[in-house]
Amino acid sequence: MSWRIGVDSGGTFCDICLYDQEGGQLAIWKVSSTPDDPSRGIAAGVSEGLETVGAAMSQVGFLGHGTTVGTNALIQHKGARTGLITTRGFRDLIEIGRQRRPSLYDLNADKTPVLVDRDLRLEVSERVRSDGSVAVPLNEAELREAVRALRDAGVAAIAIGFLYAFLNPENERRAREIVEQTFPGVFISASYVVAPEFREYERFSTTVVNAYLGPVMENYINRLETRLQEQGLKVAPGITQSNGGVISFEAARTLPVRTVLSGPSTGVVAAQKIGMTIGEPNLITFDMGGTSSDVALLKEGKCRLMGEANVHGYPIKAPMLDIHTVGAGGGSLAFRDAGGLLKVGPQSCGADPGPVCYDKGNKTPSTTDANVVLHTLNPEFLLGGRMKINHDGAYSQIALLAETLGLDVMEAAQGIISVVTANMARAVRVISVQKGHDPRDYALMAFGGAGPLHAARLALELEMKRVIIPLTPGVMCALGLLLTDLRADFSVTRILPAQDDSVAVIAELVGSLRRQADAWFLAENVEEGARSLTFTADMRYAGQNYELPVAIGELDGVTAETIGHFVTAFRQVHTEQYGFASTTDPIQFVTFRVQAGGRIESANFPAHDDAGPDAGTALLGTREIWFPETGGFTACPVYDRSRLRAGNVLHGPAVVEQMDATTVILPGMTAHVEPHLNIIIETGL
Repeated sequence: MSWRIGVDSGGTFCDICLYDQEGGQLAIWKVSSTPDDPSRGIAAGVSEGLETVGAAMSQVGFLGHGTTVGTNALIQHKGARTGLITTRGFRDLIEIGRQRRPSLYDLNADKTPVLVDRDLRLEVSERVRSDGSVAVPLNEAELREAVRALRDAGVAAIAIGFLYAFLNPENERRAREIVEQTFPGVFISASYVVAPEFREYERFSTTVVNAYLGPVMENYINRLETRLQEQGLKVAPGITQSNGGVISFEAARTLPVRTVLSGPSTGVVAAQKIGMTIGEPNLITFDMGGTSSDVALLKEGKCRLMGEANVHGYPIKAPMLDIHTVGAGGGSLAFRDAGGLLKVGPQSCGADPGPVCYDKGNKTPSTTDANVVLHTLNPEFLLGGRMKINHDGAYSQIALLAETLGLDVMEAAQGIISVVTANMARAVRVISVQKGHDPRDYALMAFGGAGPLHAARLALELEMKRVIIPLTPGVMCALGLLLTDLRADFSVTRILPAQDDSVAVIAELVGSLRRQADAWFLAENVEEGARSLTFTADMRYAGQNYELPVAIGELDGVTAETIGHFVTAFRQVHTEQYGFASTTDPIQFVTFRVQAGGRIESANFPAHDDAGPDAGTALLGTREIWFPETGGFTACPVYDRSRLRAGNVLHGPAVVEQMDATTVILPGMTAHVEPHLNIIIETGL
């Protein structure tokens, strides 16, 4: 069983990446997504992909996939009917939230809908004190009555969130047992399992999101697992987490909240590996698909890992890569707003019916239609000829939009591209400028089906000097699944002074985390030599409201010297974040974390010999493309990506086509193919 397969199931396309461990062969495939049942598109894509390389499902030794099922269910509020059981007096906590207001001066701002209706939020008598002692034992009779009420109300999932359960889960653990007995088959999400950390609002929110997504993900995973087994898959498939690692289907069934950013995380993992391979550790990744664009910043080859994030209005305490998403994709719809201005997105036409040029009934032009009209995209077909498109249909709909805007057709098409570029630039500034990083100090790595198409213009907007287009940009997230390791995160909150007298307690906590990691290693069958543990502590000055993560790497034991290392590292991190650090104010530990990793054999990127600057053998012909820089249509050379060789040089304007993406090199820019066959575009800035 030598084939490893990575699958990325997006809103528009399902991407397949296949790697032969024995022969080193890398192959890719794309099929349209099936929004009504994503498992159907994945199973079909894997089957077709194996056919293209002449392999059978029985030869697959690893299959991992990223999915947007959880994300879409959360965004569209199509999760399960969920109930919440909580400590008496706290039923409204998930609705009250914090005093922070994202739109403080907007009197018409809509609040994010609460995932649990108030009549399904029930209270029971129990209370754990802030020191972990039990003040009020769980009233089991009240709990059983609450469970029966939720059962009669038709809930499919129950979230359990008690005060201070992260310190002492005794009451929550017993409540979970009673729910299992009273309501067999219901999905149960208990906060001491999902997010055993302090801050009740965020912990309860995470627990509720986990319950809300549980039945949806469980149904999806069951369908996909059945389809793959029926096709002959012999190994247990895996699914990507928001932290970029892979977990088993069984773990994903229990903790679906950790898959909310499943799709884009592995694209960042692949970018990290490619960047380090070619000597570009400082990157801003730009992943543009059919529905959205995801951006992330990699400094010295690493993307920041967050312990908490706000995902579509819902606080989630789960390890995830620092990825920012904006509703700007190939399927983003263009329209004239009430003020007479051109707007693009965040609404998307998705895979079905898709852009106007797909000829499936949509009549509202999208970003893809604009590219077809401008001829930056092939005006006859996509996917290497497998998908015919309707150029005239796209042109006529943009013409109607142009008329309402008082613009020429080509100006309207280019206007759509300009608006989308501005939207994406704002997203990049969120993860760079707003966090103290100058985009001009980074290279832009573009991938996703539409990333290479828009990367050059985005780089100009941000004044970036270099753009990197990977060898298989359209299936980058699928490729990342062949480069990532198994990964799991465990945490525990204890607020302790960073002093020598905390050594014994910290050693006990670290030992507990290590035992959880060891149990995970055994459950995932990770061999001894492939295991790794990375310890992190969230720390702060006493009196601060928020913490900073301080990584210490491997941790063999806890001594006074260990605490000294943490303190020194914290002051350094604090200086990097805020520009100063106190050497006298007392420091506290807040949350201890361990990341367990299981190394697996990954795909390699071999270097190729220099074939010289002449790219003539890859030339397919020319195409008239409309550029604002030239003021009209300009004859452009079109190259076949599969025939480009290391050392080849391309002069803009030019287009590079491949089955999974199209790369545009603007007038005045030059590009070359580096030894690992990535295209490097120099913007000339």
